[in-house]
Amino acid sequence: MRLVAWEITRNCNLNCIHCRAAATNGPYEGELDTAACLRLLDQIAKTGEPIVILTGGEPLLRPDIFEVARYGTDKGLRMVMAPNGTLVTKENAAKMATAGIRRISISIDGATAEFHDRFRAVDGAYAAALQGIENATGAGIEFQINTTITQSNLDQIPAIHQLAIDLGAVAHHIFLLVPTGRGKYIADQEITAEEYESTLNWFYEQREKSPLQLKATCAPHYYRILRQRASEEGKSVTFNSHGLDAVTRGCLGGTGFCFISHTGIVQPCGFLHVDSGDVTKTPFDTIWESSEVFTRLRDFKQLTGKCGACEYKRVCGGCRARAFEATGEYMNEEPLCSYEPVLKNKG
Repeated sequence: MRLVAWEITRNCNLNCIHCRAAATNGPYEGELDTAACLRLLDQIAKTGEPIVILTGGEPLLRPDIFEVARYGTDKGLRMVMAPNGTLVTKENAAKMATAGIRRISISIDGATAEFHDRFRAVDGAYAAALQGIENATGAGIEFQINTTITQSNLDQIPAIHQLAIDLGAVAHHIFLLVPTGRGKYIADQEITAEEYESTLNWFYEQREKSPLQLKATCAPHYYRILRQRASEEGKSVTFNSHGLDAVTRGCLGGTGFCFISHTGIVQPCGFLHVDSGDVTKTPFDTIWESSEVFTRLRDFKQLTGKCGACEYKRVCGGCRARAFEATGEYMNEEPLCSYEPVLKNKG
């Protein structure tokens, strides 16, 4: 277990057009209470020392968020948070630091305030996010910039990357749109397979140019491209040469990562809405070890179509959520891939 994304609340003060949860200013019934949250952290700790991402909705809308974060920190878990930035006041930033929050991620999806605010569907969201970044930095909390890539902002990605550098981010993570939640209503904004390939090649080329840690999420093809490009350059992909990219893989859903909903439903990821267990009925560590869904996802031999035939399936694996949204079967081939496996016609 490497990462757990925990939707600690679905309440949110924004109305983002791509939101996987279609989150609003609730309230939502059935959210785990404080005691249940602390029990869940006990169970997560039994799986190792994963990074726990407190996400939402907007995690800062939970009144007990700092108590929960502090408890996880004291359990030895690396606690991070994914707020939208608008509620990261100086007071909240100080409380986050005291609770042991090591890093926050702030989403910036446009190179201008006008574009970002339109994407987030709230005027002033951009300015508030930048103020939140300033407050977090002042409290000694490092931050990364997350960017969801769609047709509408594809040409802005280099400018957003430069903005992340200028703001003092430690990392830039790009996310390729997965059309779930409200994202289904902008499915026509999903980039093409060719644009996907081009974008990830550009991202690879920033590795030795950018001072930031770079990570492609919901973009498993990147780990194929990384190896293809390294081979073309006569390089081996090792930890010394490529860092964590050398020891991770594309789709981590159910293998090194999972998602827990606001009501305790466990899924392979936040975009793959396949019930893999319920922490209100079964301990999380039991679900992680023995869920039928996770067991299936860990058996790469069960991948079908060209993903099943692909020589890169152990390092890429295709996006299981896109496969599910397109076909209703999460082990089918990734629909947004232009690569033709060498072994496809060899049985």
